[in-house]
Amino acid sequence: MAKSKFSRRRLLAGAVPLVAAGPLAKLAFAEGSQPEQLPSHAGRGHAALGHASMVGAEVPAPGGPNDLDRLLEPPAALSHQPGRVREYKLVAYDREIEIAKGVYFPAWTYNGTVPGPVIRATEDDLLRVEFVNGSTHPHTIHFHGIHPANMDGVFEVVVPGASFTYEFPARPYGMHLYHCHSTPLKKHIHKGLYGAFIIDPPKPRNPAQELVLVMNGFDTDGDGGNNFYTVNGLAFYYAKYPIVVKRSQTVRIYLANLTEFDLINSFHLHGEFFRYYPTGSSDQFEYTDTVMLCQGERGIVEIDFHNTGLFMFHAHQSEFTELGWMGFFSVVD
Repeated sequence: MAKSKFSRRRLLAGAVPLVAAGPLAKLAFAEGSQPEQLPSHAGRGHAALGHASMVGAEVPAPGGPNDLDRLLEPPAALSHQPGRVREYKLVAYDREIEIAKGVYFPAWTYNGTVPGPVIRATEDDLLRVEFVNGSTHPHTIHFHGIHPANMDGVFEVVVPGASFTYEFPARPYGMHLYHCHSTPLKKHIHKGLYGAFIIDPPKPRNPAQELVLVMNGFDTDGDGGNNFYTVNGLAFYYAKYPIVVKRSQTVRIYLANLTEFDLINSFHLHGEFFRYYPTGSSDQFEYTDTVMLCQGERGIVEIDFHNTGLFMFHAHQSEFTELGWMGFFSVVD
């Protein structure tokens, strides 16, 4: 497959005639005007009416949809158990990843994906993370939350070929994140070294269909501005594969913003309101349909859908939407 390099200016300039010609769904290299039958995560088909015919909309994740599904669906929560140890291994290595159809990005990854794998523990579990640096640059892991100073991922820089084990009690409960804290920090984050870190309360939350969405961007031409925006690393993936949810069940989203270069990112849901818990570390929530997050902000979104059908979710920065950050929930009975 030929590798393509796109600038944001080129993408948006190419979209102008399409904007004049039709709806938002025709933006940025639409490949046809006929409605497309789109498979979903659950194998159902949906006529997308062109909504997914934007840049990269028809490319599945490298290796197939399950690659993205692993990042979307977190490990199961566990009830509190005194003395339990939760162990993970993260390996940093350089890897070229596909972020849209025919568009590749020279990423720095944890375990080969951007974002990295979801780390999950219950409050007061002993978290033990073995970090191996298999890349060509010095790296660390900085965990958001409460931990000793010698586990902070700032001073204990791990050079290529070396390793370090982070070990601390998981605190406090909530939605957190982890990322490399080596300098230049801006470069290490925009290259992809970050992931979601969930700490569950000792008493489990109410049952829900749980999802993880990490918002990010990719600068493919090195000009300090993002050319593509995604959740979980692939432009328009959840337009191609709508996320199937049940109307009868609460949908709980662990949401984080790791976008570099842009001051804020956002999450907007069509046709519904949701409860938003900043950091997810208390019972206080805002009832809204849009939240704005700066880099490093995160929280928990809980949705109880009233209606069935396809409902779009996307960034409420229109440019981000047009460059990849949008998808659908397919709500079914």
